[in-house]
Amino acid sequence: MIEAKAVTYKLKKEESRKDILFSLALGDDADRFHAGASDGVLRDLAPLVKKEEFEAKDLEGGHTSYVTGLARHGNTMVSGAYDKKLIWWDLKKGESTLVRDKAHNRWLRGVEISPNGKVVASVADDMVCRLWDFKSGKLLHELHGHDSRTPNNFDSMLYCCTFSPDGKRIATGDRIGKIVLWDVASGKQIKSMMAPGFYTWDPRARIHSIGGLRSLCFSPDGKTLASGGMGKVGNIDHLQGKARFELFDVEKGESLGVIESDKYKGLVETVAFGPDGKWLAGTGGDHKGWLIFLDVSEKKIITEDGVNSHIHETAFSKDLSKIYGVGHNRAYIWEKEVEKKVEDKPVGDKAS
Repeated sequence: MIEAKAVTYKLKKEESRKDILFSLALGDDADRFHAGASDGVLRDLAPLVKKEEFEAKDLEGGHTSYVTGLARHGNTMVSGAYDKKLIWWDLKKGESTLVRDKAHNRWLRGVEISPNGKVVASVADDMVCRLWDFKSGKLLHELHGHDSRTPNNFDSMLYCCTFSPDGKRIATGDRIGKIVLWDVASGKQIKSMMAPGFYTWDPRARIHSIGGLRSLCFSPDGKTLASGGMGKVGNIDHLQGKARFELFDVEKGESLGVIESDKYKGLVETVAFGPDGKWLAGTGGDHKGWLIFLDVSEKKIITEDGVNSHIHETAFSKDLSKIYGVGHNRAYIWEKEVEKKVEDKPVGDKAS
């Protein structure tokens, strides 16, 4: 009998909202839960965590459009938005301390901070990943490795980036499924990998492109890179491709396999490994949302559960006891349940 542990989280809190929340950032102890909103405000959702202890203190006046990137280290948070700005915030003072008015030339898609808190990375539709000094905001490197046009001559987009656990490398992912691995210290390209199954080209109905890599994450040992997005689409006006994951061997630059959901469709907006690297969590959606857990070694789905709205971003608490999520008109908190043991049936045993 082979035993496998099922990773199970149960939805504990769900808050309906008037705004759309695109990004989030947590403190190490989840003392604050901020989300980037569609009106340019950084919402303080701490009352959703502990209503009796916290009074919400939104951060306003910095951005004028969708806040699509948010990252935190210590008491400093960095936000990025469609207005092309990068803003550093002092959370104790509740005010901005540094503004890069034109951090990028087109819509800014994501912001990450290196594990050691020394480097800020931002990606945008100008197809450049920029590395900034966390303390001073000084530009360190511009990483050019993604084409501005798709093979079918439409605008491409640079959706995501992620640092390796040691902070020495960063991976970036674009619309056509190209992943580029970079050396953070030098800003030089190490290698590239392709995941073309995430890209759809419609040559008939709309003559347009859709898809792309929407999320990336290194395994805890830095040897595996997980990517998330959406499979091939028939009607590009709707996010009706299967939720799609692909794993890569970082050293070899080769695909380790693809996992697609037969139950849920839409974009995998966030991917995150468990602490031992044996399981992977993915969240996202189409008009609805979902939370999917995968067994990395067996490359199969363990559990998958739906929610009421598209989830744009999620983050685990430091002890992995909770998952915080934001999306279309909703904010969520899941709590981890006791791991269940699932036993394989003996060969020849049929379910009644």
